[in-house]
Amino acid sequence: MQGSKKTDIFYGWRVVAAVFVLATLGWGVGFYGPPIYLHTVQETRGWSLSVVSMAVTAHYLFGALVVANLPKLYRHFGVSRVTKVGSITLAVGVAGWAFAKEPWQLFAATLVSGVGWATMGAAAVNAIIAPWFVRTRPAALSSAYNGASIAGVVFSPLWVATIGLFGFPWATVAIGLVMIVVIWILADVYFAKMPEQMGLIPDGVAPISRPAPPIERSCPGNQLWRDRRFITLAAGMSLSLFAQIGLLAHLFSLLVPALGEQLAGFVAGLATAAAIAGRTLVGWLMPAGADRRLFSGGNCILQIVGSLAFLFAAGDNLPLLFLGILLFGAGIGNNTSLPPLIAQAEFSKEDVSRVVPLIVAISQGTYAFAPAAFGFIRALEYRSSSISGGAAPWVFICAALIQAAGAVAFLVGRDERVGGTKIEG
Repeated sequence: MQGSKKTDIFYGWRVVAAVFVLATLGWGVGFYGPPIYLHTVQETRGWSLSVVSMAVTAHYLFGALVVANLPKLYRHFGVSRVTKVGSITLAVGVAGWAFAKEPWQLFAATLVSGVGWATMGAAAVNAIIAPWFVRTRPAALSSAYNGASIAGVVFSPLWVATIGLFGFPWATVAIGLVMIVVIWILADVYFAKMPEQMGLIPDGVAPISRPAPPIERSCPGNQLWRDRRFITLAAGMSLSLFAQIGLLAHLFSLLVPALGEQLAGFVAGLATAAAIAGRTLVGWLMPAGADRRLFSGGNCILQIVGSLAFLFAAGDNLPLLFLGILLFGAGIGNNTSLPPLIAQAEFSKEDVSRVVPLIVAISQGTYAFAPAAFGFIRALEYRSSSISGGAAPWVFICAALIQAAGAVAFLVGRDERVGGTKIEG
């Protein structure tokens, strides 16, 4: 095995550990933070829920525009510099949420925070990991992406506690400064290095044997937007994440009537634990030559079954509620980590560097509207029927239907000539 000069452990796994921390901080501040910011801003400023909700959407939408251009930024400035500047931008933007006195200031802050979140999200994780791993990339990505799941466990209560102790403005300053220091250290030590600069090769070992390469089909320029594989991959990721994030945004409040706030928070945390388990199992057990679209389609089906468990629980059947949490939760992580792996299997190495940021940007721009859309469905449901508590049948039905559409998109894009055999990208 070829590893670093001082240890038998392949250096790439140290990079994975560093990216795990990056994902924890990035998702903790840029993804799990906004729901907390929304509540806090609304309570302290007295602004309408619609205004603050639109600010959250602006945060995600502007971030999507930046994600789509990450490859250009990396080429011009390098991954390390972009990541360091992104950490400052995210910290400054989030502080802007807290110090905003007028709605226009809040929206200006969301544009800044959106830029920072883009440099520490899913596309960034894939870009940093990709040069270090090829055959074992599923395991490496699943390990790194688990930082995003840990962020949900750590940062939601951390934000609440820190805001309670110091107030919203100083909480953002404290957490932002810690994030900047940690990211700068990681960027200088790990993200500024490439395998070839250290005399290493991807995976730490020379390839023993490779499957016969498929017919290479490059998609230069605008051809990518007419490629069936790209269109179905972007659609599948967008639909699955729209259903997932729309449901998760309302899940806590739907569990409270049956479980109470404290237990509902604990049970919602089980979804994160299930996400870590599901992503890790797929990352380590999925064969190198497997058809990864089948795994993504199966992941959507798993979440459909989870949504149906919530539906039949009718808001108060505890065994079915727990089953829904475990099944739906087990698919959460794979909706983020599997699409980049599909891109690796189906596109040339040159195209993968464009495909991954684009599908992440498209899905982020789509799921930005998911919490509001599911909230609208939920509001209509309560106005037009006598249901109460955590019973929201059309919310769960819609989640299942959208996941089904996502599964169809993944499967329609299958190409028997390429299958899952190409792992060189």
